Amino acid sequence: MSIHIRRWDPNFGSIMTKSLSERDVQVIWHPYTQHKNGVVPVAAVSGEGALIFDENGNSYIDAVSSWWVNIHGHGHPYLAERIYEQAKKLEHIIFTSFTHEPAVRLAERLLKILPGDFSKVFYSDNGSTAVEVAVKMAIQFWWNQSRSRVKILAFKNSYHGDTFGAMSVSSRSIFTVPFQGHLFEVIFIETPTHQNLGELKSFLHQNHSEFAAFIYEPLLQAAGGMLTYDAGLMDELLGTVKSLGVVQIADEVMTGFGRTGKMFACEYLKNKPDIICLSKGLTGGTMALSVTAATKKIFEAFLSEDRGKTFFHGHSFTANPIACSAALASLDLLENESCRDKIEFISGQHRKFADRLRKYKGIKDIRTLGTVVAFTLNTGSDGYMNKTSALVTARSLDAGIYLRPLGNTIYIMPPYCITGAQLDQVYEFLIRFAENFS
Repeated sequence: MSIHIRRWDPNFGSIMTKSLSERDVQVIWHPYTQHKNGVVPVAAVSGEGALIFDENGNSYIDAVSSWWVNIHGHGHPYLAERIYEQAKKLEHIIFTSFTHEPAVRLAERLLKILPGDFSKVFYSDNGSTAVEVAVKMAIQFWWNQSRSRVKILAFKNSYHGDTFGAMSVSSRSIFTVPFQGHLFEVIFIETPTHQNLGELKSFLHQNHSEFAAFIYEPLLQAAGGMLTYDAGLMDELLGTVKSLGVVQIADEVMTGFGRTGKMFACEYLKNKPDIICLSKGLTGGTMALSVTAATKKIFEAFLSEDRGKTFFHGHSFTANPIACSAALASLDLLENESCRDKIEFISGQHRKFADRLRKYKGIKDIRTLGTVVAFTLNTGSDGYMNKTSALVTARSLDAGIYLRPLGNTIYIMPPYCITGAQLDQVYEFLIRFAENFS
């Protein structure tokens, strides 16, 4: 027996005469968008592999993995199948008194592959909340031991999210200006160089007793401008931080799951964190889910007969079964040898492309790390507010490519399924663009 429900809409006729993009403009407030400029968004209706298709039948190469999340591309049949199968069994359940197979199995698999001696997995729903959880864990770790350490140490040019705790531990920028007076105290230091490493280590020795935690994006500061820094020097700095007992938090929300050429960026470092934050590629870009994993040392500081030492944090959609199933499916694909080959292929092609860029005088700071390649155009002041970004995006869309630069920093971070021909199309567009600045 089927039931047909007829819904009456007085605006039905007028709605149907408008495109999806036009309807969007009437009702949607988009993130990171100044709507005064009147730019109409592209209406995506489907995706396949590295391609996005709009309502007019145009295709676009998704050269940024839709905000760095679609590591396997769009419309992957295996991911869709696993999501569908789980949706038929159990769509959601409260994650206090209950547990379920996808959450347990995902935690078991992550703990086997994470770079460090992690003991427990805490689930939340996006990168910012993964960081919020980590910072709260670190501060309460000391509070539960009746030790007052509340300051956080972080890098300049860092970005860890848009919720208040995540903003606080992010470098002060255009993203945080309206909220400056509401953010808690954080000490920002430079990323390590041969010139400043000694000074940084000296500073830590003198002030370490104030710090609850040190949070960092290992080797690649993404939203800060795709800035890279040296693994060996970072290891020395982390060794000092570790020796002084400061809790170490690795924000691998973007760098996790193959982005840097290894499964996790922390694999480039000998010194491993006490807490690690994961999201974005965790589910292959299909569902909202994040993980904050902690070592036994951190977890045991919360074990007590005193209920006040409980970690009082949670979300309605914590460990959603469908999202956990998507993450398990994504791990299946990631651990397949063909995926590793694709990551190596993209990394190699990026290095060749970077070599081609070096002859253009209008380009500076060319850098590559795994599946990420980035460079900066000499177009006025560097930074997110540089208007080059809008120009590049508009011209790339005209060329059937989607790029979203960070100001005058252009980067490519494609899904691992991108073909050689599609990569070449992106490279050639950027070469032509670079020629105009040389």
